[in-house]
Amino acid sequence: MICPGGGYERLSHIYNGFQMARWYNSIGISAFVLIYRLPHQTDLITRQLAPLQDAQRAMRVIRSRAAEWNIQPAKIGVMGVSAGGHVAAMLGTHLADETALHDPLDTISYRANFMVLLSPVITMGKYAHPGSRKNFIGPDSSKQIIEKYSNELQVTEQTPPTFLVHALNDSTVNVRNSYMFYGALLDKKVNASIHIFPQGGHGIRLDDNPGSTDLWPELLERWLKETGFATPLPFK
Repeated sequence: MICPGGGYERLSHIYNGFQMARWYNSIGISAFVLIYRLPHQTDLITRQLAPLQDAQRAMRVIRSRAAEWNIQPAKIGVMGVSAGGHVAAMLGTHLADETALHDPLDTISYRANFMVLLSPVITMGKYAHPGSRKNFIGPDSSKQIIEKYSNELQVTEQTPPTFLVHALNDSTVNVRNSYMFYGALLDKKVNASIHIFPQGGHGIRLDDNPGSTDLWPELLERWLKETGFATPLPFK
């Protein structure tokens, strides 16, 4: 399940969603793009919860139809790009059920089995992306709220294995977001792989990246197979 970016202001679901989904399809992985609600939308009781609620509910829907869609229910991951990385990381670190609707889906797990985070927004603290922080929790949030939604502080032993990609010259989302999350994963002994490339900025793509950054899709595919979350396609 892919969570597109957009700074919690909009959703960049064409490139950060549909094109990523096509790439996953090309290596034999089913993919879904999550069009999640944004904190500024009307009729939200708690603005910060809407994206996480949508992610949890979507995972339950996908897992509930695994047999119908020929999906392995124990190998369902979440990918997030930029602010979508914050949504994905919340799904992997926040343990509270925010989507109980008192229907049959309540009994189905919303937990992701693995995470892929590309140039992710992780923290709401010192190295937060200013736009995402403003749109997500507002400019004058309490220390408690800042810490609650700083995902590097929410990592536990139950956080799923994670693959992180970031560019050192990303001037939009500070690369320390990925560093801090990776460090937290190591502290909790969670299987994790991080790749920091010298170039790419905040526009790391599936191809036509500068220099070595173009290697990241191949590295991700190899990691997915090495960890057993993807099965190599049979030879034709």
